[in-house]
Amino acid sequence: MKTKNLIPISLLFLFAFVTATSFAQGKRDFYELRTYHIENASQESQLDTYLEKALLPALHRNGVAKVGVFKPVASQPDAGKKVYLFIPYSSMKAYSKMEGKLSKDQTYQTAGSAYINAPHDNPPYKRIETAFMQAFTGQPRFTESKVTGPKKDRVYELRSYESQTERLYKQKVKMFNSGEMDIFTKLDFNPVFYGEVMAGANMPNLMYMTTFTNMESRDAHWKAFGTDPDWDRMKVMPEYQNIMNRNDQRLLYPTDYSDF
Repeated sequence: MKTKNLIPISLLFLFAFVTATSFAQGKRDFYELRTYHIENASQESQLDTYLEKALLPALHRNGVAKVGVFKPVASQPDAGKKVYLFIPYSSMKAYSKMEGKLSKDQTYQTAGSAYINAPHDNPPYKRIETAFMQAFTGQPRFTESKVTGPKKDRVYELRSYESQTERLYKQKVKMFNSGEMDIFTKLDFNPVFYGEVMAGANMPNLMYMTTFTNMESRDAHWKAFGTDPDWDRMKVMPEYQNIMNRNDQRLLYPTDYSDF
């Protein structure tokens, strides 16, 4: 009799675990960051038209309120060679269903026809690189930047912190959740997102984006960060030593049709 009761009890615990996990994930955004690698002005124009006239409106119709589109500032070595697309999803379910929704969205299919049906000898990009992330527990939702001023002058800084091992990567995530993000907030870095990379080219790594009115503001903010007493205290803590081996920085600006 006791053995017979083990199965339903086990199933009950399993159901509770899955439900709790799903609920927890539902409180943290998922982020898709696409990097379109382009080779010429024609591809850039094709891509801009598709994103502005077809994809962004379709994402809006299908539940994604804000989408970011960015390009490298002129001083960057990849200026004119990449376009970044940032899509925040409220859940994994929202992400997994989007492809199906777009395939049934006739307005999207018509507006994006030139991109969708591009011929092999005139593609709108060279390659697409994608990073898929889950938001940090310390900032579980995407936050629209509050910076103002001409979009062409704004600086959106995308950083990727890479670690030597998964264990060390988790320590860097812990460092952010345990105080580093608070310093960014205190110093008005206007963070858009912090993401734990679940799939991407440079794992194990985390990514985040901060925003500034212009390059002068960006430089001043980082100078303040470097001398902040809370940062001085954190950076020497033994548990946070040697936990990353690469800091990849990208300086971007939002396109005119970007939502933020």
